[in-house]
Amino acid sequence: MTTEFPAIDRDKSPLLDADHDAVRIADALRSSPHITVVAPAQPGDETVWFSDAGGTGFELSLTTVEPEPDAERAAYAWDAATAAIGNHPHFIRAELEQKSFGPLNLDTITALTRTGNEYTLKLTVAPRPGYEEEQACPAADVAYAADRLLTSDPSDSQRATAELLNYVAATWEKQDLPLRQHAQAVARALRTR
Repeated sequence: MTTEFPAIDRDKSPLLDADHDAVRIADALRSSPHITVVAPAQPGDETVWFSDAGGTGFELSLTTVEPEPDAERAAYAWDAATAAIGNHPHFIRAELEQKSFGPLNLDTITALTRTGNEYTLKLTVAPRPGYEEEQACPAADVAYAADRLLTSDPSDSQRATAELLNYVAATWEKQDLPLRQHAQAVARALRTR
């Protein structure tokens, strides 16, 4: 007795997509101002070769590690901050500080600029300044987003969105919770543009 398995949907399979990881790593390396040459990578490659600004060549070997099913899939703030600073053209290096013995110090980043300044950056969890005041009056936040949208020579659809946001903000207490939440989400999206 044989069991017939359905065909793999190539557009949805994460297994087939992993073949492109070397290409993605090469693209990430090309976007760094600290790397001058990256050899072309093809889907299925297991190594990526590059050279740094000093001309030293390096090879990255991809080694597959079995993923943990319960592992968190989000980037940690310290990793994201370190990578963002390190990839900025003004900085030569950014790394999590590590004592000579022991684990990484996950709240301290050392950054070195092209002009030779070295900084020790201390990462602490802190709410955005003024965040409490914004949360206390979400209708004002929605109205502010609408006003900002109107100040930039809006298209007809932007004008309609701003008018709707202003109406919701003006009648905030009369609106139901889902509409309020949607208006706040639209305001947040407009604020990040």
